[in-house]
Amino acid sequence: MMLDVLAGQRCATPPVWMMRQAGRYLPEYRAVREKTGSFLNLCFTPELAAEVTLQPIRRFNLDAAILFSDILVVPHALGQTVTFVAGEGPRLAPLVGSENVGRFAKRLDLSKLGPVFETIRLAKPALPEHVALLGFCGAPWTVATYMVAGQGTPDQGPARVMAYRDQAAFARLIDALTDASIEYLVEQFRSGVDAVQVFDTWAGVLPPEGFERWCIEPMRRIVEGVRSIIRDARIIGFPRGAGTSLRRYIERVDVNAVGLDWSIDRVFARETIQSRVAVQGNLDPMVLLAGGDALDCAVDAAVRAFAKGPFIFNLGHGILPETPIAHVEQMLRRVRGR
Repeated sequence: MMLDVLAGQRCATPPVWMMRQAGRYLPEYRAVREKTGSFLNLCFTPELAAEVTLQPIRRFNLDAAILFSDILVVPHALGQTVTFVAGEGPRLAPLVGSENVGRFAKRLDLSKLGPVFETIRLAKPALPEHVALLGFCGAPWTVATYMVAGQGTPDQGPARVMAYRDQAAFARLIDALTDASIEYLVEQFRSGVDAVQVFDTWAGVLPPEGFERWCIEPMRRIVEGVRSIIRDARIIGFPRGAGTSLRRYIERVDVNAVGLDWSIDRVFARETIQSRVAVQGNLDPMVLLAGGDALDCAVDAAVRAFAKGPFIFNLGHGILPETPIAHVEQMLRRVRGR
């Protein structure tokens, strides 16, 4: 069903998957994670990464599995040191600035990503026939925010300041990440994924002209670059927080579907976006955490808004680690009408 929707078809019952569906809310994930020593070790141990990829499919019979990895494996393969600090998130060093951006504006070292491609080759044949396997990468703007700041920040201020202060240097970084993303996604398709999603988690912090330059244009190049090699590549774009700028996004970027966060006006999304391209989303992860009648009402509202067109049911961002499994089961029963 998932691939049918990406081909522009409507399904009577929308296919379902969840961003971050393989993660800390699952006890089986936590058991595997304890064996690895570090998060990157898990990402780069194909047998364990494939196992984690498959866990939510076994438990929930979702319609798509997503490769277990991280968007920051690309900076790692460009030569930037990446670590994950328990309870604090990623740390990247040395930080990328105008004075040293050229150090990272070079060809992707695909050998460092070999374990990721092996994970795909292990996971794909283990999936039920009806379940699609999704690959992914981070969009250049979002990855750049981590490379410049060295960690996640509340407002992505370091990257925003660099983009204003030295546009030429920042453009070189974005170009390097765009080229790396094309190469990385092509290799994921060659390894066996059925479709890919490009996560632009921090797209919503940019003003319109910045969104055009740092989000839309790199994504347009990624789609065209991937399809110049993988002609029928199915690609989902997820520029979180884009709001009404999604209209311009789909005009310029030839994605098969666009992800919707929970803040989008559903009437706007249905009439302006879904009339042209499949949509995915947009349940608030907080209402999934809350459960109860509020969850039922929110699921019904999303299905009612989008079920008459090509629609993939998903969250508006990743599932929260403290989400009860029973709430996921409740959501799936509601979507599937039983």
